[in-house]
Amino acid sequence: MSQNFDPNQNYYFFNKKDSIPIVFIHGVGLDHQMWNKQVDYLNEFSILTYDLLGHGKTPCDKGKLSLRDFSDQLLELLDHLEIEKINLIGFSLGSLIALDFSSHFQKKVEKLILIGTTYKRSDEERSLVLDRYNQAKLNKPISRQALKRWFSDKYLEDNPETYDLFMKILNKGPIDHKNFIKAYKLFANHYDDFEAIKKIDRKTLIMTGSDDLGSTPAMSKELVKDLVNSTYIEIQNGKHLCSIECEDDVNMNIKNFINN
Repeated sequence: MSQNFDPNQNYYFFNKKDSIPIVFIHGVGLDHQMWNKQVDYLNEFSILTYDLLGHGKTPCDKGKLSLRDFSDQLLELLDHLEIEKINLIGFSLGSLIALDFSSHFQKKVEKLILIGTTYKRSDEERSLVLDRYNQAKLNKPISRQALKRWFSDKYLEDNPETYDLFMKILNKGPIDHKNFIKAYKLFANHYDDFEAIKKIDRKTLIMTGSDDLGSTPAMSKELVKDLVNSTYIEIQNGKHLCSIECEDDVNMNIKNFINN
């Protein structure tokens, strides 16, 4: 798998094989490493993972970020790699980007997979996200709180290497933290574009952990109603990062959906 920077300094990994590439978009504050379990399992496919603007090794010189900025970033990367068609997978903020990208560049998307997606937040749910954003903005430590929301206590206890990896990713230096806040502000203040979403006709799989308190099963069920060609699978005993804690179920569903 090659790793490189494109002309816009987007950091990526690309494993070119004889298949439509699977493109993975990570969540806010994370980087391409969150998809390691999927990359290993799906190694028979072409796979593209990358770091979002201001995340990992990809810089960001914008003062404010929009979903369109992230969609344009992906489009530039696909153009650089001469990729015409993709299977697109997004997690959390990455799901919102995947929806935005699909609404603007639908012909480039073969199939769409959304994991841990927020949709139609209630006022109370929005308030909770904004509270966490305000804590992060004040540079208060939130990494341990995040991991508690994303994984079960038992999983973190049994997998200290995962705990260490995500603590390392989440604990950022001043420049990375500044960029994280830009993306977190976008995520916390996001309002869904219902009309754009209803126009997406790509075959879509929506997955959410049964125990995800932030991107709830109820949200995903609402999204299924508005995405005309979508199905929903609930990952039992999964929290927000069910793609890691429940990797077997998630990976099998991804593979079956792409192959079907």
